[in-house]
Amino acid sequence: MKAEQLFSVLSVSPEDTENAGKKVAEIISGYIVTGDYPTVALYGDLGAGKTCFVRGLADVLTPGAPVKSPTYTVVNEYPGNPSLFHFDMYRIESEDDLYSIGFEDYPERGISVIEWSEKIPYALPREYIRVTIDKISDTERNITAEKIKI
Repeated sequence: MKAEQLFSVLSVSPEDTENAGKKVAEIISGYIVTGDYPTVALYGDLGAGKTCFVRGLADVLTPGAPVKSPTYTVVNEYPGNPSLFHFDMYRIESEDDLYSIGFEDYPERGISVIEWSEKIPYALPREYIRVTIDKISDTERNITAEKIKI
């Protein structure tokens, strides 16, 4: 596996975390022009700010999207050109669970952003953007974005 660091920032507010999402959106906008729909794999503990990060990402890619955690629905679609698919894999236990939601069809239809990516390492594409949100304190997060090639 090859990892290329894109950026690392210290977030001290929800706005900073959303801005990190906007920064990733700007980076992946270049992929969309070529017709490739990137995957953004999010890693972070409960309450780290993953959904807040997605709000920033969606603000650039699908403005006005009502971003909320898809914990119980597993996936939320935010229509755009292309659409943004926001996954929460917290409740996914097996490859059969992924198959039952049609996960393999989403990458060709739009951008996939996946919370709790550590639960599905076998299902991630050969290239993706890995975003790690480390909760340092109640108000501080270290956010690192890397381009991963397997």
